[in-house]
Amino acid sequence: MGTPTRTLKARLDALCGQYDTALALEKDPLRVPLTYTDPLDREVAAFVAAHLAYGRVDPMVRAVQAVLVPLGPTPAAWLLARTEGAARKALQRALRPWVWRFHTGADLAEWLLAWRRLHLESGQGLEAHLLPGPDEPADRALSRLVQRLRTELPPTYGARFSLPDPEEGAACKRWRMFLRWMVRPGWPDLGLWTRFPARELIIPLDTHVARVARFIGLSQRATPDGKMAREITDALRQLDPADPLRYDFALSHLGILGDCPGVRQRATCAGCALYAVCRAGSESAGPIRR
Repeated sequence: MGTPTRTLKARLDALCGQYDTALALEKDPLRVPLTYTDPLDREVAAFVAAHLAYGRVDPMVRAVQAVLVPLGPTPAAWLLARTEGAARKALQRALRPWVWRFHTGADLAEWLLAWRRLHLESGQGLEAHLLPGPDEPADRALSRLVQRLRTELPPTYGARFSLPDPEEGAACKRWRMFLRWMVRPGWPDLGLWTRFPARELIIPLDTHVARVARFIGLSQRATPDGKMAREITDALRQLDPADPLRYDFALSHLGILGDCPGVRQRATCAGCALYAVCRAGSESAGPIRR
């Protein structure tokens, strides 16, 4: 990082002050799991919401909510009260007209049933399936689970879209988001899993985070892939070793809310907490657009 660590941390802390708000949370799929109170219901909702988190936020949130409606106010209890066959039949019927971009109702029926099977195996949701073994890299367990689900789920485009493998170089943005929600104990995350260390989380890399990260020197890579996600996370660990992803919500919402135009504009850039450390705000980046 070219900017002194202390300066960059101060600016990112200030950015969190700008975006760690209830108003910004309204433009985030995490708001759906937060409507539930039971931990397992939150996990089911998060498993759905994180993996449908692509495309425009408002219609995406409506799509997540529509998937969960047939499961009533307690989705985990609904899934566990039925046999797999009965749950599949009911879900396929209820979700037949549902679609969200690459995903169909049939895809989501199988996704929910996969959660049911995994929970019944562990007795404690998905955390046990995503914990790496001793001396393993954190992504080894995620890779194993992805490879397993590739064999168990139908080979549809929607299912495969939800199953990138970190050990194949994928950024795994939606899995990273699910893990952040479930592991981090700080606002706005759920913090339901206590055995997975927050310091081992990798940032959920999307186009917004990738662009801003390059602007402020967290990464020099051009391609938003697994290597870039790790490079950004390593840089953030220098600022907060125990909780590097505390900055993710603010970084992503700077782009999601359209507040970062990607070019120098005094009207929008001057009020940004990152302006002093952003290369788009430096003299070398060219004249400010008025």
